[in-house]
Amino acid sequence: MSSEENITVIESFSADDTHALGVTLGQQAKPGDVCTLVGDLGVGKTVLTQGIAEGLGITEPINSPTFTIVQVYEDGRLPFYHFDVYRIGDIEEMDEIGYEDYFYGDGLTMIEWANLIEEILPKKRKEITIEKDLEKGFDYRKITIKEVLQ
Repeated sequence: MSSEENITVIESFSADDTHALGVTLGQQAKPGDVCTLVGDLGVGKTVLTQGIAEGLGITEPINSPTFTIVQVYEDGRLPFYHFDVYRIGDIEEMDEIGYEDYFYGDGLTMIEWANLIEEILPKKRKEITIEKDLEKGFDYRKITIKEVLQ
């Protein structure tokens, strides 16, 4: 099995920078894209996701679906499937909500805390990691985007 990877590192110095990156990602999104999003609590995952939604033309408020697992937004140029799997206790819970319809659908799928469900992630995806570095400032974020094609 061959694996190809393309890695981009972006430095964000504010929530506005992170949001703007999200807008760009949303504007570039194509039907069937899957993005995974990993980062500690409070690192800016929701800010990035809100930017992506804006880039898709979604105007309704975007909140993390921590208790509902998935939130669907259909008023943009593509459907937006926003998952937060932080509270998944068992991978079977993903089967129960029909995750494959979203992961392999016609919209953009964003999966927060994707590292918790690695065994069911699509082989082709964009892995986004957000990290803090307090030595570079309180609002500094290193955002790594890795294109995974297996």
